[in-house]
Amino acid sequence: MNNEVLLKAFMQEVWNEKNIAAISKYVASEYTIYLDNSNPWEGKTINHEEFKKRLNFSFDSFPDIHFEIRSAIADGNLVAITWIMTGTNTGSIGEIPPTNKNIEADGITLYHFLDGKISGHTQVYDRTRIMKQLGFID
Repeated sequence: MNNEVLLKAFMQEVWNEKNIAAISKYVASEYTIYLDNSNPWEGKTINHEEFKKRLNFSFDSFPDIHFEIRSAIADGNLVAITWIMTGTNTGSIGEIPPTNKNIEADGITLYHFLDGKISGHTQVYDRTRIMKQLGFID
């Protein structure tokens, strides 16, 4: 399976279908978040258990979170995707109670691969847009 196909399967099975048990099928034992502004894991290298916690943070806050991949470009051990993320905030975000509001944001993520598995990412998207949609800021 080439890296682009593997990444698309990962996004569908793990993110969209919430199959946390499939993490080890796609993700290397060490996963580095190189850049992901306002992400508490930015700059860290995490293992599968920490990766599960990271996913559950998103799934608990937005149980219906969904990523639509708009485009993908593969180059060696890198695959870049543009995406649209949607979801409804029906769970608490940390100490903040749910707003029951919908979100939609677009972004780009560059995934890094090592030995046929996803080993990290570099990501950019406008989290301020989400904060506005949730009513946290004007």
